[in-house]
Amino acid sequence: MNALDILLWVAFPYAAFAVFVVGHIWRYRYDQFGWTTRSSQVYENRLLRWGSPMFHLGILFVLAGHIVGLLIPREWLYAIGIDEHMYHLGATTLGTIAAVFTVAGLAILVYRRRTTNAVFLATTAMDKVMYVFLGATLLFGSIATIMYQVFGPGYEYRGTVGPWMRSLILLQPQPELMADVPLMFQLHVLCATALFALWPFTRLVHVFSAPVGYLFRPYIVYRSRDATRPGRPTRRGWEGIEQPDEKRLHKL
Repeated sequence: MNALDILLWVAFPYAAFAVFVVGHIWRYRYDQFGWTTRSSQVYENRLLRWGSPMFHLGILFVLAGHIVGLLIPREWLYAIGIDEHMYHLGATTLGTIAAVFTVAGLAILVYRRRTTNAVFLATTAMDKVMYVFLGATLLFGSIATIMYQVFGPGYEYRGTVGPWMRSLILLQPQPELMADVPLMFQLHVLCATALFALWPFTRLVHVFSAPVGYLFRPYIVYRSRDATRPGRPTRRGWEGIEQPDEKRLHKL
């Protein structure tokens, strides 16, 4: 283990995490009006209607797979009956499908942004940087999966990358675990780490603005302006409010 290992597998991840947290706090305090996806649907909808669902659905499954594969020790999976063969089969099959959806969706979105003039003009410099690092992360991850997991002998990243990541979370870093990891996996991890550092300064902040409150908001009650129009029977507690009698108001 040398100084470069300490820099790449200890200092860089912790610095990226610090920027991730502090950057989001700063952005929320001083740029709430910019906390948005910067939607360009009004400019073009046909390609967006295909690319956006494919990308978002694929990336959700990719993230779920990474959480299971890297953050959950394999002994815990063994305890609930998921052996090595079952895990490898599920991770390879479902991971490949998720990767295809994610890469295809991203390709459509990038093509749309480059070929639709109005969308391209609305693209900021940070959008371009974000797409580069996001694309590189997906590219290196896909290459590593195809080379080692699909057509290769397989690589047990749960014995190296997973414990390394958990050691960072426990504040007991073990950079030596990443020393002999295949290059494509290393590049995938480094690009993902850089993407986390860039996250607060891009449109990716919209991930933390999911409209969860909509699930618990009260019903919105509508009534027709036509008093003669029949409607459903009014439930108790939802009686309509009548207009005040003008003649009685004048008498008062």
